Amino acid sequence: MFDLGFSELILIGIVALLVLGPERLPGAARVAGLWMGRIKRGFTSIKEDVERELGADDIRRELRNESILEKERQILKDTAEKTNEMLRDKPAQTLFEDLETPKTDTPTTEVPANTTANKEQSS
Repeated sequence: MFDLGFSELILIGIVALLVLGPERLPGAARVAGLWMGRIKRGFTSIKEDVERELGADDIRRELRNESILEKERQILKDTAEKTNEMLRDKPAQTLFEDLETPKTDTPTTEVPANTTANKEQSS
């Protein structure tokens, strides 16, 4: 957690022994250990809460995706029903005939026969 090596721990132990003395050092080590345990449990608890919330977010996202998928299925079903109704009203052969006949409403553009004369006049 704090990335302390063995040499740093020995140095901290020697300084603590000199400052606290041999009588109070075991009690201080016990209190420090208890505090470190509480801090570690606190971080573990926070980590579990965050992971639980992330899991809940994933579940919410999946449920939302399921509802969107259900809506799309309903739209597809409605479209298929409307298409079937159209096919029942009009036989399939007449639908294909409608596709094959050219539409006369489309305008045709005429290309002038003498395009070089038009270019000479415009310049």
